Formats: sequence, C-alpha cells, structure tokens
Amino acid sequence: MKMMGASIGSCVHNVGLLNFLNLARQNGYETLYIGSAVPVEKLADEIERHDPDVVAMSYRLGAEALRNLLQTLEHLLKERGLLNKTYIFGGTVETASVARTFSFISKAFDGTEEMDEIVMFLRGEARKLQKMEIYPQRLGERIKFKSPFPLIRHHIGLQTLEETIKEIEKMADSQLLDVISIAPDQNCQQFFFEPEKMDPKQDGAGGAPIRTKEDFVSLYQASRRGNYPLVRCYAGTRHMVEFSRLLKETLNNAWAAIPVMWYSDLDRRSDRPLLEAIKENMEAIRWNGENDVPVEVTDSHQWALRLAHDAVEVAAAYLATFAAKKLGVKEYVQQFMLETPVGLSPKGDIAKMMAKRELVESFADENFKVYRMIRTGLMSMPADLDAAKGQIGVSMFYGMALEPHIVHVVAYCESEKRATAREIIESVKIARRAINVALRGLSDPLADPWVRSEKERIKEEALQIIDAIKSLGGSDEELLNPEILFEAVKIGILDAPALKGFSVAKGEVKTAIIDGQCRCVDENGRVMSEKERLAKILGRSHE
Repeated sequence: MKMMGASIGSCVHNVGLLNFLNLARQNGYETLYIGSAVPVEKLADEIERHDPDVVAMSYRLGAEALRNLLQTLEHLLKERGLLNKTYIFGGTVETASVARTFSFISKAFDGTEEMDEIVMFLRGEARKLQKMEIYPQRLGERIKFKSPFPLIRHHIGLQTLEETIKEIEKMADSQLLDVISIAPDQNCQQFFFEPEKMDPKQDGAGGAPIRTKEDFVSLYQASRRGNYPLVRCYAGTRHMVEFSRLLKETLNNAWAAIPVMWYSDLDRRSDRPLLEAIKENMEAIRWNGENDVPVEVTDSHQWALRLAHDAVEVAAAYLATFAAKKLGVKEYVQQFMLETPVGLSPKGDIAKMMAKRELVESFADENFKVYRMIRTGLMSMPADLDAAKGQIGVSMFYGMALEPHIVHVVAYCESEKRATAREIIESVKIARRAINVALRGLSDPLADPWVRSEKERIKEEALQIIDAIKSLGGSDEELLNPEILFEAVKIGILDAPALKGFSVAKGEVKTAIIDGQCRCVDENGRVMSEKERLAKILGRSHE
C-alpha cells in the first residue's frame, strides 16, 4: 500500500504529518512525502502522477481558509476521477472539525488521539485495501492484530435490556474498546434455565435482565458496528455447560470465565454444594476447551477479594491453570487483579503478580497459550470520583510491567453507580494514556533485589501449598480430583478471613498488610511462614 503526504495551502507545519508517515511506514505502508505549503492544484497533480492508495493531508492555520482549500480540492479530484482514493486529514480541533464535513475525507485526526488509536486506523485501512476482514473476531488473532498495544475491555449491564443495548452501540461506535463484557443480573446468572425460580423484584440487580436467547442475540447485534469489538459474558452460576453453549452460540463468546471452586456454598453466589460445584465447573471448563473457546479460570482473585494472603492467591492460580490445561483448554486467560486486597504497595503487588505469572506460564507450550490480563482492583477504587480516576491511571501504569495482552478497565464511577458508555469511554481514555506512556519504556521490576526476592518467596510458599494439597492424595493428578480440592478447603489449606461464618471454608486464617504485602499472621500479628501454617493444619487433620 502506498501513502502520499503533504501539508496543503500555505501551511508549513509538518512535524505531525512526518510522524504520521513514519507510523504508516512502520505498519507496512510505502510512504512518499511531497512537502509543506503544497497548493491543492499541485497535490492533485502529484496524486495523478504517483497513484497512491492513501493521501494524508495536514493543515493547521484556520477553519475558513481550510474550507476554501478543501472545496477547491474536492472539485479537482472529482474532475480528474481521483475520489476513489482514501483521504486522511490531520490538524487542530478547529480544522479537523471542518475536514469532517467533507464526505471524501475518510478520517480526520485532531491531536486528541492516543498512539494506539492511530496505529489501529492504519492497520484497518491496510486490511481494507487488501480486502481482508478488518477486525479479527477470535481472541488470539485480535491480540496479534493489536500488538504491541493490549486489547481494552470493559463490562456493561444496566437496569434494562434496552438501556444496555443503546450503550453497547455507543461503546462500539467509539472504537475505543476491543472487548465488551456483558454483565447479566443475578436472576439471569443463576436461573436463566429455571425462570420459574426468578424473583421479579430482583430484576436488574447487578446487571442487565437478560431472559431469552434472543436477548443475547440482540446484545451481540448492537456491537456489530464501529470497530466490531469481541463480545463475552459473565458465566452463569448454575447449569454451567448449558450457559457456556448458549454464550458461544449467541455472542461468539470471546472467552469463558469460569471458576473451579466458586459460585457455590464457598461464596453463596449459588446454592450448589462445593463438591458438586467443582465437578460441574470442571465440566464447563472441559466443554469450552473442546469447543475452542478460550477460558479464564477466576479462582485466584476470588480468594484475594476475601483477604487471602499472597501465597494462597498464587497457589490458586497454579491450581486453576493446571486444571485448565488438563481439561483441554488451548488458550488461557490469566487475570491479574491489582491492589487486591486494598493497601498493597506497587512493588509488593508486582512481586506477587510476577510470582503468579511465572507459575502460570510454566504450563505454557505450543498447545497451551497464556494471555495476561490486568485490571484495577475493585477494592482499591476510592469513592471520590476524581481520586478514582487517578487510581485507574496509577494501577494501569504500574500494571504494564506485567506486559498484558488485555487490559480490563474499571470505570471510575463503579463505587457510586453503574457505568454508562460515557463513564466507560472516559475511563478507557485515562487507562489508554497510562498504557501508551508505559509502552515508551518501563524499568524492569525484577532488577529490584527486594521484588526479585519476594517474588521467589511467594512462589516457594505457593508451591508448598500445592504440595500440601497433593499430600492429601499422593500424586500430581490429585490436583484435578474434586474430592481432594474440597478437602483442601474443608481443612483450611485454602482459606481466607472474609469467609468466616457463612462459608464452607473455615475462615480461620488471619492476614494483614505488612510491608506492602498481604501476609499470614498469628494471633499476635506476627508474620507466620507458610511452612508453619501448613504444618499446623496437616498435623491437625491427621489427629
């Protein structure tokens, strides 16, 4: 593809145009720079002479002067049969607004765009010219298409289906999101296949009141515009295989997010007994793997949300990845929920997440790909909306040290109300700024001796937990045995303080934020090593 560029009229400003042409060259275009202050008559001559696929023009000097130039240019192009090219404009907010009024201009940039937006436009135009599908509709292909920029994801689920559909259309039209996650209400998640059990008074609680297969289809159709984002949906909390099949058929589910242990009497989001839930959840993971749907197994951050200490969270990630690979998953999504529990220091958080990353990715091979996804922790979002905006930027910036393939943005208003497209787009812009700056280059966190040392400690303690679970049965394969996993919760190998009093878990472990990390402590607040904690539990279980 050939791109020709020029600053037109009497405009001599060319730095922005040259940067644009350089980006185009990096993304596979052959580029030709004509010069600055190029009369539109000469521009038409050069287009005829060089026959480019794309013409990039810039002008910054004023709205009315530009209008006159573009009117003349349009007339010349029409007269010479040159309107079949792709014309792009770059300028100020004022001049770009004028350029957008001319139908022959495909895109006008005004300087408010981030780098990834410009690159995605260039790649999209290139694919159009090559008559390829512009936006890939499978997760791995979309990640490759957008690299080195991560995919941007956000969720949406408003009080009514109609509102949710309308906001999805706005999100897709913005072209700022690559993945839209549908959030159904609890009635849908728990009772979609048993509608007679729904409580109408709870319609819309926690998400959109989706009630039929056609509702899911309508939500998907709302996204078929703009940059055609991938669509996925929160898993059901019962009938896991049936729900997985439904989401693949209606949404082309970008990936399934299914726990091994949760949505059970462990967290009361379902009334399924834990042992039954583990068996059913594993079948759902297996079904998605067999049907080429990527899978995220959500256990590790679920433990963290209940104040589990770092070693338990990382051990849960190891267990989840082991299960996913054994059950036939080929593409695996690992979520890194930052600053959870609240109060972690950035370096403490990164040490934990690097430990998790290394253990999870130890399973990766040619048949098992791992995609990393970071997100701002729900617990870390301040109620003050301006402070929450700052939290998005901070967490996304330091989280980029994990080199994510996907960024799950959390809207700044989540502590106050459900996000609409407006707040979501604002939040995405904050995150994208942090991401684009971080991509210019971050220091290697593992160059810090403390981070490197703590990462190794957490990995070692997580593997001690894994060995303790194996000891309940005697082999690696026992990590896939529902009875063994149930026993690990029942006796307290896997435990968290916030589960005490209402869960099948013991809730006896004590944790505290110490030196920016979530550590296990004894009754006196002293840090307890994992070896010491596990010795007490296993000794008690054998008495």
